[in-house]
Amino acid sequence: MKKAAILLTFALLTGLCLPAGAQEKETLVLIETNMGKIKVKLYNETPRHRDNFIKLVKEGAYTDLLFHRVIKLFMIQGGDVTSKDAPMDKHLGDGELDYTVPAEIVFPKYFHKRGALCAARTGDDVNPEKASSASQYYIVTGKFYTDHELDKMEKERTSKLHAEIFGKYDVSEGDTLKVYARAEERTPEALEKDSLARLALNEYRSRLPEVLITPEQREAYKIQGGAPHLDGNYTVFGEVVDGIKTAEKISMTETNEDDCPLKNIRMKLKIVEK
Repeated sequence: MKKAAILLTFALLTGLCLPAGAQEKETLVLIETNMGKIKVKLYNETPRHRDNFIKLVKEGAYTDLLFHRVIKLFMIQGGDVTSKDAPMDKHLGDGELDYTVPAEIVFPKYFHKRGALCAARTGDDVNPEKASSASQYYIVTGKFYTDHELDKMEKERTSKLHAEIFGKYDVSEGDTLKVYARAEERTPEALEKDSLARLALNEYRSRLPEVLITPEQREAYKIQGGAPHLDGNYTVFGEVVDGIKTAEKISMTETNEDDCPLKNIRMKLKIVEK
């Protein structure tokens, strides 16, 4: 009896008695609009964003808010808390709650493919930590990319990262001393620059995966489409599982100079079962 109890405890601790996939169950949210429905799932790997989104949905915080910013072949954005009952001439996009959500950028696993559910945020100049808006979110509709375009983007990213890191240390790769450097070349100043340059090079190599485009991403951006220029800078916390055509239809609506639809597109969100 004692042995059986021990085995049962072990099984519970290791998850062997749980149904397959039970621990990985993801919350589903239905976004109802006057142009159709969109169903999204929330990632468990971004728990702060998941829990915050669920909380706001259950409180009814999104009811009758607008999709206030839509851009063809890019994305649709909503969640401005001042957009409910807003007059058509009101500038929207600045309405926020009194807190932000710390960034949970799970890259390269989650990226800006077509249908990605992401958190909006203010820019790096005032928000270097990339903290997310508590309420505003966007859904990527995106466009298709060629290998040439993706290669160019990857090259620009790596160059930017290289410049950022070596600029931080105020050195260049050329400051590393060669193994055959003569004794007179190994001055204290040269040795210090060599040390800093090697630190910079190691940091650059360790951070390179942040900017490289993985085979999975490349395939998605070529076949499904997306917005790869946003990768690594915004939290992707879910994805569309049904209704991407509705999101695309919304993105095609006529807008004013602020990318705000000329006709109100309201939302109502609720937690749903599969």
